[in-house]
Amino acid sequence: MRPYERFEAWQLAHQLFLAVQLEIKSWPIDERFALVAQVRRAALSVPTNIVEGSAKRGPREFRRYLDIAMGSMAETEYLLRAARDLKYIPTDRWVPLDELVSHAGRCLGGLARSLDGRGGGPPGRPAA
Repeated sequence: MRPYERFEAWQLAHQLFLAVQLEIKSWPIDERFALVAQVRRAALSVPTNIVEGSAKRGPREFRRYLDIAMGSMAETEYLLRAARDLKYIPTDRWVPLDELVSHAGRCLGGLARSLDGRGGGPPGRPAA
């Protein structure tokens, strides 16, 4: 197991990225270079920033990458909402996707808060 894999926030962000990848396959071809590309990048940015941040030395660096991941999570959430409003995502697929976004976002926020004011490194890692 890679060190970042122990974080539930990463696990959920990875699941979200995979769900987004499946979802965008059904979107209109003319969105390929616009909404599809943007939501793919935003969704991929969440788990990759958790991975990169967890490899940094100390909680301050990790927290900075988690902040970036949270921004990407918010962007992903909005882009999926826009796709829903454009009728690219039907309700039966929107509800579980929106629940996954919410759960992943809460978990990511919890991980970030766990680093605030800590003297050591990221959870489960020795202080740098």
